[in-house]
Amino acid sequence: MEHANSNLLDTVDGRTKLAGSNRMEILLFALGTSETFGINVFKVREVSKTPFITKAPNMPAGVEGLISLRGNVIPVLSLAKIIGIAKPGQALGNSMMVTEYSKRTLGFLVHDVDRIIRVEWDKVRQPENMAGATQNYITAITELADGKLVSILDVETILSQTFGEAPVGQIAALDHGVEANLFFVDDSAIARKKIAEVLDKLGVRHKHALNGLEAWTRLDGMAAHAQQQKRKLADEINMILVDAEMPEMDGYVLTRNIKNDPRFDGIPVVMHSSLSSEANRSMGKAVGVDAYVAKFDAEILAETLRPYLLKAHKD
Repeated sequence: MEHANSNLLDTVDGRTKLAGSNRMEILLFALGTSETFGINVFKVREVSKTPFITKAPNMPAGVEGLISLRGNVIPVLSLAKIIGIAKPGQALGNSMMVTEYSKRTLGFLVHDVDRIIRVEWDKVRQPENMAGATQNYITAITELADGKLVSILDVETILSQTFGEAPVGQIAALDHGVEANLFFVDDSAIARKKIAEVLDKLGVRHKHALNGLEAWTRLDGMAAHAQQQKRKLADEINMILVDAEMPEMDGYVLTRNIKNDPRFDGIPVVMHSSLSSEANRSMGKAVGVDAYVAKFDAEILAETLRPYLLKAHKD
């Protein structure tokens, strides 16, 4: 495989058309074991051979040092060390993936990069009963045509456990007397925890789901029940907050389902994603999201949600 950005990642414009098709593209790579790992292509800016890395003092465990990339200094992480599968004396790896998500640019060292595959989100499932060092770092599993399993990394967890969680900080509650209900969905445990902290500070009641299909199943059931009771669902749910990439059904398809269903009229949908590029914002807009907010800035999330929740209360 050519380690060249132009060969691997030159069709991003074409990939934007995957929005709403319930498909994703995964870059496959190895970490010096028999396992195959994957990362959403949208999170990868480029792939190269491992460059010279400058050691720096007081780096978190697993951070090998720093590199200068087109004028920007970025930290470089050994993925095998971070997720606890590095063998003593094991080389850092032949390849580096430059990732961009949650407003951070990081270099991920890997043993080797394989290829890009396209998979249906409904063939991507949540990991169950996983054991071993990697379990906290895997957000989903999919299967290749030959039956080999691919473990898809939870990059939000890697970021937070390596560099620490950003404090939620001071967030003012909604105006006194305002009662609001929000439904959110995110497949990352770290993300769910942070979202719940923000909503608790706002004083918003909330329910959540772990993936897009679970969210749609529950929302569809709530809508059917409200219809039976001759009530508007918008009186029970004031807002829906969706992640973009999730097992079984992505946030784009989920949003399109909601926006195409009159039972959800009057309920704004906000997309909250670590995929913060303009292309991803355009994808969200194409399926009808009311707002798009990049992970993870607690204050920006709160201030994005606030006007919609206050408007819903007044209505």
